[in-house]
This record gives sequence, structure tokens and C-alpha cells, in this order.
Amino acid sequence: MSDADVQDVVLVGAGVMSATLGVLLGRLQPDWRITVVERLGEAGSESSGAWNNAGTGHAGLCEFNYTPRRPDGSVDVSSAVQIGEQFLTSLWFWARLVEQELIGAPADFIRSVPHMGLGRGADGVAYLRARYEGLRDHPLFADLEYSDDRAVLARWLPLVFEGRDAGEPIAATRSAAGTDVDFGVLTRALLGAMRQQGAAVHLRHEVRSLRRRDGLWQVDARDRDTGRPRPLRARFVFVGAGGGTLPLLQSARVPEIRSSAVFPISGQFLRTSRPDLVGGHRAKLYGHAAPGAPPISVPHLDRRVVAGEEHLLFGPFAAFSPRFLTQGRLTDLARSVRPGNLPTLLATARDNRSLVAYLVRQVTQSDAARLAELRRFVPTARAEDWELVSAGQRVQLLKTADGRGTMVGFGTEVLVSAGGSLAALLGASPGASTAAAVMLDVLAACFPDRGADWAPRLAELAPPAAVLRALGPAGLAAAVARARGTLGLTPAVPGREGNR
Repeated sequence: MSDADVQDVVLVGAGVMSATLGVLLGRLQPDWRITVVERLGEAGSESSGAWNNAGTGHAGLCEFNYTPRRPDGSVDVSSAVQIGEQFLTSLWFWARLVEQELIGAPADFIRSVPHMGLGRGADGVAYLRARYEGLRDHPLFADLEYSDDRAVLARWLPLVFEGRDAGEPIAATRSAAGTDVDFGVLTRALLGAMRQQGAAVHLRHEVRSLRRRDGLWQVDARDRDTGRPRPLRARFVFVGAGGGTLPLLQSARVPEIRSSAVFPISGQFLRTSRPDLVGGHRAKLYGHAAPGAPPISVPHLDRRVVAGEEHLLFGPFAAFSPRFLTQGRLTDLARSVRPGNLPTLLATARDNRSLVAYLVRQVTQSDAARLAELRRFVPTARAEDWELVSAGQRVQLLKTADGRGTMVGFGTEVLVSAGGSLAALLGASPGASTAAAVMLDVLAACFPDRGADWAPRLAELAPPAAVLRALGPAGLAAAVARARGTLGLTPAVPGREGNR
């Protein structure tokens, strides 16, 4: 294989992260040779697939897990603001690609759906109120409304308030700026843009291993239909293979992950497509975790549009499979255990007993128990109207810090190795919503010598948080309005109906 065959970039996995990075690099360096390798027959079919993620444009508008309570009852909103800024970078990026006619009609992948938070019981209402007070003055949350007026709440959430106990303390926040995103459709549109830019995309090809040799990455890829090898050499490799990332990093003998482990968690949701039920709930509604439950258990009732059809989903309910991908192998978990990460697995089990107990309860939960949880949101729910569906496979990153094992429940972590020639993505929520911002981090970490040259183009194509903050409140509002207008979304303007 000659130097002429060397790829500048190989992207492992055709999910939204790889596709986003590929488009960015194609715009920044149109002369680079870029190749995508995907083991399935269609891009965006694993974690980016419509039924394998929540489809929420995570912007910090309604999610309690991004606004933890302090001991004094106030709320730390820093993570919600950061996620809001990251999502704006994604919105801006998608809008620019629409303007450049690279990804087609935005209505195919994104639409406006109000994002709402629900506080139940005196403590839950106090939590929600503190969350609202902490966010309301930030420009990205200017349209956030709060109400504990049951007449207002019944208009906002007819299905949720039908048959509800009138004596229960309850309140909600509402933002019309929320979105529902089909990341699978978006991913395939981004891959189409990459092809327009000259990238090669190999579907049904599996990367078996990575090796560093003579200053280049040797990528052992094989055609899954014929078994024929397709070896690749690359100057830079990005591994965005979801649950398949850690095994590939282990094959590459990346020292940074020697003690890291992962644990797979399957998601399940109750789903209904009955028009009268869907028509009574046009929002994504997030509650707060029950006392003693881990943050990953935050329940939500979401309106979804998939392939043009409307649905409601309620969950999540945890399940277990040893697979790392929905179409992975039953041996994935066992094969990932090494002498270097076994102590991490054991320490995480020892130091997170409440989480382990929660997962066991979830896995053994009965249909009646799941219906009871649903009725906390929809009091009139009937079992015959809802079906239990699988909703993807996640691997939670496990680490050891100060001798204690911990599960990294939130945050998308970028690992950089071999002098910046290899980058990989580990972690989950908020995941796809922050793809553009996270890929900017990859570019900064792996190509520092090109930062000055790329900065002006990135500021126009996908501005990082620092550029957005420098716009000031008026400039930021104008940027939001332009992006939302291009994408055909509801204008983000301050609300009037709730308690301000």
C-alpha cells in the first residue's frame, strides 16, 4: 500500500458524532481524504436511530438531572447553561448546512415541541421553582414560564391533568423553544453531505482492530458480506462506535483506558400511538427522580414524531443485556473485562450499591409496576393502550477515582491519544444534541496547529460557546432567531401565560 493510499481521516462508526466531524473537516479541509466505516447496512441505526434515543434536543430547558440541588435548596444551573450553549452550536451548524443546501429540508429531522418540567409534591414544586429562578434571567432561557395555577396547567397538559387529584401540590415550567429531533434522519443527511464533499462511506464493514505502526494507524476493516479484508491506513482516526468504542481502544492498547470499564444498560419505554392520547400531550415533559433513585431514572413523557407518525413515549425503564450495541454480541461484556479494569468493575459495584439495587428492581419490574409509574404522569392510563418497546443500548463508562468506583452517568467524554492522532467518544447523555460542540473539542485537541486558520470558518459554521457568549444578550438573541428561523422552528420569545 503506497502513501497515495493513506487516508487523512478514518471515522469508525456512522453515527451522528462521526458524521458531524466528517462534515466539519470536509468544510475546513476539502483536500483531505476522509473515509467512514460502518458495520451496519444503514448509517445512524444504533444510538442515533429514532427509537434508540429520546429524540430530545437537549438544551437544559426541562431536565432536572442537569440542575442538581444544593444543600440550601438552591439549584446549580451551570450544567444546564452549558448544555444550552452546546445545543445552540448544533442548531447554528444545522441551519448553516440547510442554507448551503447540503442536508435538505429541516422538517425531515427537527420540529418544535415544548419542553416542560413537572414538580410534584411540596418538595418537588420547591425544586422546580428554584430551578426556574436559577434559569429565568439567562438569554437562552428567556421564554421559560412557571405556573402552579391548575387552570393554566390543564391547558398546557390536558392528558396529564385529566383525572388528577386536585389536592396534590403540583407545578410546571414550559419553554416553547424545545425541539424533537430524529437523529437517525439527521445522520443520514450529514453522510449525504460528506459524500458531496468527496468522502468515501463503506457500509456493512466492521473494524476488527486498530494498530499504530510507522506513524500511521492501521485499520483492520472487513466486508461483513464477503469477509474480504479492506485494510486502511490513516493519519487520524476517530472512534465514534458507541458501545463498540471501548473494545476498539483496547485492541489499540490505548494506555488512557487501561483501567476504564463499561457496563451496558438497555432502555425500555411504554409507547402509545392512539390519536386521542397523542393529541392530549404535545410536549416533552420531564419529572424529577423519586427519593433515593439515581439521576439516570428521571422519568419523562415525550411526544415523538418518527417517519411522519406521532407517538407518546414514557420511561425510561432499565433492562439488561450483555451486548454493547443493539446488534452486538452476547459476549461483549465478558470480552471487555481485562486485568486492568476488573478492579474498576468491582469497586463500582461495591461503592454504588443503591444504583445496583435500583437496576435489579428495574430489571425485575412487573407490567403492573410500570403502569403504576405511568399513572403518576397520566392518571387515566390503561394497560391496553400502551406497549413496552426497547429503546436502545447504552454503555455507561466506569472509572476509579480516589479508590472509589464511579459510573459516569452524564456527559460525553472525548479521549485523545497518540499525540492527537486518535480520538474517541465515551459517555452518553446529552450525547447527540451536543454533537457539533463536542466535535469542536475534538478539533481543538487533535489539530491545535490548525486552530488559528480554522477559527474564522468555524465561527461562521459552528461557533463555540466562547464566540456565542461574546455576542452579548442582543446578539445571542439574534443568533438564536436566525438559526430557528432557518430550521422552521417556533420563534423563541418570552411567554405570557405562566407566573413570571
